[in-house]
Amino acid sequence: MTDIRVKICGLRTLSDIACAAAAGAAYAGFVFFPKSPRHLTIPEARALALAAPVGLAKVALVVDADDATLDAITEAMPLDMLQLHGHETPDRVAQVRARYGLPVMKAVGVADEGDLAAVFDYSLVADQILVDAKPPKDAALPGGNGLSFDWRLVAQRRWLRPWMLAGGLTPDNVADAIRLTNARQVDVSSGVESAPGVKDAAKVSAFVSAAMGPAVPVLR
Repeated sequence: MTDIRVKICGLRTLSDIACAAAAGAAYAGFVFFPKSPRHLTIPEARALALAAPVGLAKVALVVDADDATLDAITEAMPLDMLQLHGHETPDRVAQVRARYGLPVMKAVGVADEGDLAAVFDYSLVADQILVDAKPPKDAALPGGNGLSFDWRLVAQRRWLRPWMLAGGLTPDNVADAIRLTNARQVDVSSGVESAPGVKDAAKVSAFVSAAMGPAVPVLR
């Protein structure tokens, strides 16, 4: 088994939590974004977070959330990390990190090489970076669209902070993505679902197994 860490995002039920933990995931993602089919209310997310076993890091995903929203989320449930998945500026990321005393992961959308400068900028203020496929301009969701990007753009990259690869990953392609990019962390949501917002236990298990199986980095 390798040291790859897997995040299963958009968990919505107690069985999702149990499945992610049993499969060996390192992170459980809870989505607070009403437009998403994976959206949770705070009471719903609290119940899931309290049920998460020790060792499964609990991540709250928000999109351009104000302090009042973040106050409500962080006060109601135990969390290990905040994931900012909107248009938050580096200054806002630093503010959130200082206000809540939690590690902050900032999502950065990538479509071409010009987008990579933002990864560096955010790595100056965030604890981790989620490198995701940039959503289409007319997309209703900032992530979880099942879209990938050209992984060669981030192949063998080194940044100031740990980073996580996301965007269009599935049980069938995650091992190749890891080999090409040398990512040590991967994130999946729609790629392990049978329908939008409905996690498939077999796909979750297959994804984690594929990600954590023998993955020899590509030598260049």
